[in-house]
Amino acid sequence: MNKKITSFFFIAFFALAACSQQTENTTVSTESDNESQKEQEAHSEKLAHWSYEGESGPEHWGELDPTYSTCVDGSEQSPINIEFSQVDTSESIENIEIKYEPASFSLVNNGHTVQANATELNNGIIVEGQEYQLVQFHFHTPSEHQFNGQHYDMELHLVHQDINGKLAVLGVMIQEGKENENLASVWDDLPKEETENEIPINEPINLQNLLPEDQSSFHYTGSLTTPPCTEEVKWIVFKQPIEMSKEQIQAFQEIFEENHRPVQPLIERDITEN
Repeated sequence: MNKKITSFFFIAFFALAACSQQTENTTVSTESDNESQKEQEAHSEKLAHWSYEGESGPEHWGELDPTYSTCVDGSEQSPINIEFSQVDTSESIENIEIKYEPASFSLVNNGHTVQANATELNNGIIVEGQEYQLVQFHFHTPSEHQFNGQHYDMELHLVHQDINGKLAVLGVMIQEGKENENLASVWDDLPKEETENEIPINEPINLQNLLPEDQSSFHYTGSLTTPPCTEEVKWIVFKQPIEMSKEQIQAFQEIFEENHRPVQPLIERDITEN
């Protein structure tokens, strides 16, 4: 494995940790930095538990741990309600280049969602001339973003990271309809309980087939939708939803009845459409 790929996987690990909130801190170290690793692991173990309800729910995230303070103090938080009448259609936006091909993934249930982790580096997007590699994708129910104040049944997030650790996320709304055959291999192995080990998905997944035919999209600058709610995330939310069957949606909701963060204030941010 060359240095560039090794470097990317090292960075990608931390993106996975931030987006999925797995608290294990596994780093490659030498004897000289063992103490530093122990300190990081100790801090990781102390991170407060968060959830989607009760005293550890979204309204309390900023109080649970100092590292979660952006969840309450941030000014560019996600998700948001996208009011079509407020979208700026006058600004010219460079097209997003999506470079997806069949790839292997492994599944985890991290206690907050079902997440598919990339095991190859052959998927990515180019946003404003910057290349981002796909790290993982996961699901929320109901949708985290709203369109004109309305939720969809679910939402798919495809999380990408550039070589500097910056994130770009594609959001895809999901509505009840016909069975989504492209996700059948994932749904066949949905882990119903929190997992310690990753579950390999038997068949490669072509993420290009998961995207809507009409790729008109909304763009804005936001954050992770889970603690630590890190900002400066580029969001691209597709306008057209994809479909999943009632049975597929219910299968996910039997594991996570609700796992969405409420919409956050837009404040002075612009939403543009491509």
